[in-house]
Amino acid sequence: MPAIHANFVYGPLLGAIIGVLFALVFSHRALDRGSGLLWGLAYALLLWLAVVPGAQVIAANLSSSFQTQRDNFPDLVGFMLCFGTPLGLMLGTLGGHRNRATLASISLPRAIIGGGFAGIAGGWAFGKWMEQVNFYQVIAGLVGSTSNMAGNALHYLFALTIGIGFALLFQRDVRGYGSSMAWGMAYGILWWFLGPLTILPLWLGKPLDWSYIHASAEFGALIGNIICGLTIGLLYAVVDRLCVRFLTESDPIRREPEGPGVRFIRTAQWGGLAGLAGGLLYMLVLVATGSLGEIAAIVGGTSSTLGIVVHLSISVLLGVSYGLLFQREAPNLASGIAWGLVYGLMGWYIGPLTLFPATLGNSSMWVPAVAETQFPAMVGHLIYGAVAGAAFWLLERRHNEWLLLDPRIAAREERLRRPLGTAAPALWLFVLGMGVVLPIVLA
Repeated sequence: MPAIHANFVYGPLLGAIIGVLFALVFSHRALDRGSGLLWGLAYALLLWLAVVPGAQVIAANLSSSFQTQRDNFPDLVGFMLCFGTPLGLMLGTLGGHRNRATLASISLPRAIIGGGFAGIAGGWAFGKWMEQVNFYQVIAGLVGSTSNMAGNALHYLFALTIGIGFALLFQRDVRGYGSSMAWGMAYGILWWFLGPLTILPLWLGKPLDWSYIHASAEFGALIGNIICGLTIGLLYAVVDRLCVRFLTESDPIRREPEGPGVRFIRTAQWGGLAGLAGGLLYMLVLVATGSLGEIAAIVGGTSSTLGIVVHLSISVLLGVSYGLLFQREAPNLASGIAWGLVYGLMGWYIGPLTLFPATLGNSSMWVPAVAETQFPAMVGHLIYGAVAGAAFWLLERRHNEWLLLDPRIAAREERLRRPLGTAAPALWLFVLGMGVVLPIVLA
């Protein structure tokens, strides 16, 4: 209410109007809790941009006197947790009840096995950072202890619960490995708002602090939650697909039109060419920022020529991984570019913020200062992802059109492709918006 200067009457009334507007626009999109949650979070992000920064820009007539977005960060957290999350879950629950006859049923064993395993693995990845900053003692404080063992046990219990929750929410939406990682990234960002910024201080009896100063102090936890979410998304997709393969009877529609080895080679080739195209354009950013020497340092060199070779080699490998992770995800060029942007942003969090500092022996990773120095790399990764996503879609489309000539193969291909009308656009908006805005505001 302080964000919009509302009182105890006007505030809830405005909230009701916002909720009704959300229901009118997204009632046919929120098919279940998972899709409803994503549409709710995307709606809350757009709402915050329109109500808080937008209103200030209009009031200031585009002058330089309006407040920085750091001052509006508490409002962003409030819009996510008080508008987007409850609206999305409620509308998704109603949508799931309305569409229960047409929706695929949620497999509880798959959710527990796949989600539990993925959650523990994600907790292990997050725990490596927690060990360095003694965060286990903070977690242990939830039960009145200071023991690292108690904090470790609680951490893995939370990770197990979060992993199973991911499976229950998004089991219907998970199709490929890459898109599952994107869903996991969105889930990890949401849990950063819920956990370190909200539940943890309230549980410890501390006053709620949504300021950007406190959020900046929890920047490492943000990266940790994102890495944890990416791990959960990838491993859940692997385990869930194995469960489906082993527990689903064979039928003519599920037969492979081409050998898995042939498909793997073709996808790797398309991805490699797409990654090379993106890497060539990304190289312009590296030349402009003089970062080729840093790339060469990965293999112990200093020359720019070696940096170009290493960069293009990494670009090809990343392109191959993009093809293998995101095949059949993009029904059109626009969605191909969107998935590429998401993949590029993932690469920025995994590469320059995590793997590169670890490779170079930098112990102070996941801090705002490192993110600030790596902003040009974020731009380069987004450019790389957009070009690679578009190029891969163009290369894959020609082959897929040939497969659709056989009606039996067409039925299988349509089943494997992501259809239009899913929550993918909400995912793109939320992940790209938050993944770019949060480091800028906090660093």
